[in-house]
Amino acid sequence: MTDDLLARHQAVLPSWVTTYYGDEAIELVAGSGRRVTDSTGKTYLDFFGGVLTTMLGYDVAEVREAVERQLATGIVHSSTLYLIRQQVELAEKIARVSGIPDARVFFANSGTEANEAALLFATNHRRSNQILAVRNSYHGRSFAAMAITGHRSWSASGLSPLQVSWLHSGERLRGRMAGLSDAEHVEAAVEDLREVLATTTAGDVAALIAEPIQGVGGFVHAPDGLLGALKKELDNHGILLIADEVQTGWGRTGDHFWGYQAHDVQPDLITFAKGIGNGFALAGVVGRAELVNAVPATSFSTFGGNPISTAAGNAVLDYVLDHDLQHHAKRVGTILLDGLRAEAGGAGIVGEIRGRGLMLAVEFVRPGSTQPDAAATLRVFDECRRGGLLVGKGGLYGNVIRMGPPLTLTEDEAREGLAILAAAVRKVDAEAF
Repeated sequence: MTDDLLARHQAVLPSWVTTYYGDEAIELVAGSGRRVTDSTGKTYLDFFGGVLTTMLGYDVAEVREAVERQLATGIVHSSTLYLIRQQVELAEKIARVSGIPDARVFFANSGTEANEAALLFATNHRRSNQILAVRNSYHGRSFAAMAITGHRSWSASGLSPLQVSWLHSGERLRGRMAGLSDAEHVEAAVEDLREVLATTTAGDVAALIAEPIQGVGGFVHAPDGLLGALKKELDNHGILLIADEVQTGWGRTGDHFWGYQAHDVQPDLITFAKGIGNGFALAGVVGRAELVNAVPATSFSTFGGNPISTAAGNAVLDYVLDHDLQHHAKRVGTILLDGLRAEAGGAGIVGEIRGRGLMLAVEFVRPGSTQPDAAATLRVFDECRRGGLLVGKGGLYGNVIRMGPPLTLTEDEAREGLAILAAAVRKVDAEAF
């Protein structure tokens, strides 16, 4: 840090606003394509994309030019009390790709706000504050979003405006579902849902909220078809399904445009954020009109769907569709997944390598066991940075390396990052013996 920016950060920001790399925290000052440069001049290949947010990469001409055109009008803000052409055009596009008939779209500024809005719609429509959530989940930092976050490290308050009942996660390495076949896992999950409904609820549950792949939870995902099987049971009770697609949307999983599409199901509400703005604050909810309209009071959004963010969002979504980034993510993601399994899968500290498209994870354990090893994870994490690769961390036990590169990642860049990560794993694995 050239001017002790870390010390200044620690002096004026809350202690819980932490940074990666401890005393070696870095400041990113420039970016291009899939690479960023820090304040010391060191350049990194970025495999985390601002927590899966810079979905197209850095300095993308189409996005920059769209924002510049809007800036040139002089209108950077008006609130939704006035018509916003960029907002309406983006809502039309999102409604079309959502798969939801007669959809309505409400824009917000973050995934947290989007999930709060979805909870508002669902609880108003069902006249119930009972929510089903999933263990190991993450849905945001606000009061209600924390209440449905099944991850102790991110639950900053035990207070809640909701009555929450918890379902088992898609964890495969340990726990109740470990060792089950896909069919057995789905059957056990449905039975778990039935038991939870019969024992820990008053019957009139509003909704189940679920991530098709758990993001902060370490990119854990259940077998394909699970949400569809759960939805059949939910429908017997009139319970809604909210798909949290904040990290899985826009083609990132490769196989599908939305994560929910792997599950033979149509959610009632879909929340989105992160990648759709490629760094500009943009999020929202798309859902059936009768649900999104279930707000019995006057309301609007000061900043949600503002002209600048939605100008960016239109350019991002057009770019994703025009360049078929979904199928690109599948192709490049397969290179990474297969390469990781071949080059790092035999390491004693590697418990599991998993992923879909450009959403990949390596879980670290103590050799010969499934006991999480957060220390080894941190060493691999730091070795990647030294080698010029930025990755993320996560998992319930802090023992997962997460990778969510921009969807524009090239095959050569994938192999470059793979080589750095595999070398880091081998080095730390050698230290473990």
